[in-house]
Amino acid sequence: MSQVTEIDIAIIGGGSAGMTLASKLAASTYASTAVVFEPKTPLERDCCWSLWSTPQQRRQLNAAIIGGWDKWRLIDNSGEVILDSKIYEYTCLSSAKYLQSCEDSLNNHVKLKRSSIDQVGIANNKGEISADGMRYSAETIFDSRLPPLRDNSLRQHFLGWEIRTQKAMTELDIATLMDFRVDQSRGLHFIYALPFSENHLMLESTMISKKLENKQWYRDAMVSWLGKQGIEIAELVREEIGVIPMEEIDQIKSKKLSIGAASGAVRMSSGYAFNSIQEQMTGLVNNIGRGEISVPQPIPSYLTKIDEIFNGVLLANPELAVDIFMRTAKALNGDQFASFMIGSAGIKEWSKIIFSMPKIPFLRQLWHLMVEKW
Repeated sequence: MSQVTEIDIAIIGGGSAGMTLASKLAASTYASTAVVFEPKTPLERDCCWSLWSTPQQRRQLNAAIIGGWDKWRLIDNSGEVILDSKIYEYTCLSSAKYLQSCEDSLNNHVKLKRSSIDQVGIANNKGEISADGMRYSAETIFDSRLPPLRDNSLRQHFLGWEIRTQKAMTELDIATLMDFRVDQSRGLHFIYALPFSENHLMLESTMISKKLENKQWYRDAMVSWLGKQGIEIAELVREEIGVIPMEEIDQIKSKKLSIGAASGAVRMSSGYAFNSIQEQMTGLVNNIGRGEISVPQPIPSYLTKIDEIFNGVLLANPELAVDIFMRTAKALNGDQFASFMIGSAGIKEWSKIIFSMPKIPFLRQLWHLMVEKW
């Protein structure tokens, strides 16, 4: 039988939450020993992560930033809304560069094992992990892996391309967050486009619905959009695909503690998670320093309930979905829109949004949720 290595903390999964936690533990003064279990290299996990960032965040994340815009827009068939901010920048990160920087910060107390988990169990009231022929006994296990999503659950799903273009593009200072001038027959559908330079573009075909489409459907949507913009592809650099839950996650009841997206750190109405995961990991490391292991919930429960109502309206009234997003953008200035998207909007911002919305669909959804609870 293989020897058991005793550690304080096991971290399952080396994505945004797992590697951020490991990096913050390594930078702390706490003597906790930890091991991150992740089979893939940062390059194998490379994709784009986006957030609304402050100047301080940009300084901290500088090594991983691949693009930034202080203007962004939403477009539908009736026109466009362009917003700008002097506080926030819409920032795109290379996940590979971010994860590599986290790996580079680890030390003798916090280590990475490039391996998947073979088995997780409980022995003598401790977590027991087997990985690549080795066994570990951990006081605490933090698990960042998403549990299986419920059938027919609402999700944001996308396929994206990073491309080089034949000709130079214009309007490089504007990020297109949502271009709704695409097929809306299968759910809320939009094109997302980030121009990194004159000949370098990231775009995604994104859907918010309960049903995933085949890969070619997203590709065809992007080809059609590029054609309408007069953009020709010179080189397909890479393709990425993803699914983000937009409903509350079913927590697995066990000795493992969920973190990151698995703990509900994704904003249900938008799919954005980087800021909330950063906040959660900072709070968690502070708790660990005090001898606690509770995982903070970075998204307030009231905001989760509001997002639940919002998503319910989208599902019940798909014909209003595009209009609701456009109304939200029109109701706010750039600073307010960014604070709303990262979950820090105040009463003033919420009042503007509520006043701009069609009232009856939201009241119906609120009533529906109240009846369900009764």
